[in-house]
Amino acid sequence: MSAKQMKNDVRKKIINGLIDAYWKEIETVQNYIAISNNLDGVDADPIKKALSGDVGEELGHAQQLANRIRVLGGEVPGSFKFKASQKTLQPPKDSTDVVSAIKGVIDAEEDGIAGYNKLIRLCDGVDFATQDLCIALLTDEEDHRREFVGFLKQYKK
Repeated sequence: MSAKQMKNDVRKKIINGLIDAYWKEIETVQNYIAISNNLDGVDADPIKKALSGDVGEELGHAQQLANRIRVLGGEVPGSFKFKASQKTLQPPKDSTDVVSAIKGVIDAEEDGIAGYNKLIRLCDGVDFATQDLCIALLTDEEDHRREFVGFLKQYKK
């Protein structure tokens, strides 16, 4: 395999990783909107506010990823290619189950963190611009996770 072919193969893997991250961000936006509107009860207000506030940031992540996909020569997929995967981030059946919602957010953030770490390693020495983007997005996801881990500690008391 030639060096050029090997570089093209890595580029395709990077684009596919970016597309996966893009879909996760889009699905997170959908679920954050749903949960922030569906939760009920006095204990739900801080979670609802935090999720509502995070929607714009997660959507911004998706837009940045979409832009990078195009820069690398990929195609940003339309909704027919979407496959939901965030089982634990679904709005809880019991609209007062704040702890379940918090755990779902933590799971989704950890999944995003794992994906960005994988992309960062894949880009190392090959695509520094994408690597920098993924590092910035990773930082945001780690901050989100930390916030919701804090909520979980409070709500488990």
